Amino acid sequence: MNKLELIKRNTVEIIKESELEDLRKKKAPVVYCGYEPSGPLHLGHMVTITKLKDLQEAGFKVKILLADVHAYLNKKGDWKFINEQCKIWEKAIKAIGLNAEFVKGSSFQYDKNYWNDVLDISLQTTLKRGLRSMTEIARDIDNATISQMIYPVMQTADMKALKVDVGLGGMEQRKVQMLARETLSLINYKPIVAIHTPLISSLKGAGKMSSSVQGSMISVIDSPAEIIKDNPVMQIAQLIVFPNLTGFFKIVRPDKFGGNLQFSNYDELEQAYISGKLHPADLKSGVADALVDVLEPIGKILKIS
Repeated sequence: MNKLELIKRNTVEIIKESELEDLRKKKAPVVYCGYEPSGPLHLGHMVTITKLKDLQEAGFKVKILLADVHAYLNKKGDWKFINEQCKIWEKAIKAIGLNAEFVKGSSFQYDKNYWNDVLDISLQTTLKRGLRSMTEIARDIDNATISQMIYPVMQTADMKALKVDVGLGGMEQRKVQMLARETLSLINYKPIVAIHTPLISSLKGAGKMSSSVQGSMISVIDSPAEIIKDNPVMQIAQLIVFPNLTGFFKIVRPDKFGGNLQFSNYDELEQAYISGKLHPADLKSGVADALVDVLEPIGKILKIS
């Protein structure tokens, strides 16, 4: 896989690809992704972290914003909790194998020049445009606070402060990234290239899977089309397991059920499943086993600390 293929792997869109081509001529262009340190890392975070590893391998310098101020503005906890989470997140991401520069938002977001940029963007951003960009920040727009409305404007100012060339995020970040592309020129900075990754589908219902709650479980009798479309098992395999694998993806099963299988890439796995060679139950257990291996370094480092 060449560097361009590595950059594009498991992305939904790149805005704009022509700008990306120009960036590739630059030595170590900067890609950033911001995370609210507001609780444990989950598999959704692993998608973008895995993508950052791809970009690092392709020659990008990776910066991770530990968005402590954003977390506070978004009512995710008090400062003591958020600061503790910052330490945990940095250790966990390093354990995954990402060699990034970690920057806490509070290390630069109280700077006078930074706030001048926030104010300049705010002057030129309509309330309607700001609200459109914050639907993922404040799910209940009618009860959103002023602090949450500042959030997307700060994200734009962050990109200049961190000297970013590429902004990476899941598709839920698209509206914020488009706001940044539209407004960065207002603070004398170039538009960033925006790279967006897929989102892992969420199972409906709180708590564990339940056969009594429709849509909350993955049935072992799901059809291939059902399990591939909007289903986290195949998405986890594609977006997290295979990019982090060293060697083959293995399915262990008794000889009476066809014996063990191994796959060198995701396409092989999907084809085996669609053809009926791989049973849903074996697929799920295989992905679970592989995911445990991928996440093991995180568990080890957090237990030690």
